[in-house]
Amino acid sequence: MPRSITPNLWFDGNAEEAAEYYCSLFPDSRIVSVVRGGGQVLTVEFELMGQSYLGLNGGPTFRFTEAVSFVVTCEDQAEIDSYWDRITADGGEPGRCGWCKDRYGLSWQVTPKGMDELFADPDQSRAERAMRAMFGMKKLDVAALQRAADGS
Repeated sequence: MPRSITPNLWFDGNAEEAAEYYCSLFPDSRIVSVVRGGGQVLTVEFELMGQSYLGLNGGPTFRFTEAVSFVVTCEDQAEIDSYWDRITADGGEPGRCGWCKDRYGLSWQVTPKGMDELFADPDQSRAERAMRAMFGMKKLDVAALQRAADGS
């Protein structure tokens, strides 16, 4: 039985740079090891908040798509603003409904804690109002989602 599953992220020669960038974004993150061959970085093992990842310099054959993404669950609006701004900086791009891409093309959704509960509210009309409000947003606005759910 495997002891863990590690996401493998394919980069075009900048896996170490990307790993350093990701480690700078999140607390309790670090580069674990860098494997070199022929004077080049082949792989970078890193941890983000205790989760292991492997960055592979595999070349230009494959690119990130929205089919794979990471969700960042934030405590409050200030944290949402901070992660959103840092992820979309320097070549990243905003998307809809809290989704954005970083400068490497990796997709992230920056969400508030409790969003799942809001959208699963037993009062279906509250949940639908909040969902409709989210559809009109790029970066999520916690207060606006709550106001929409409350019908104000």
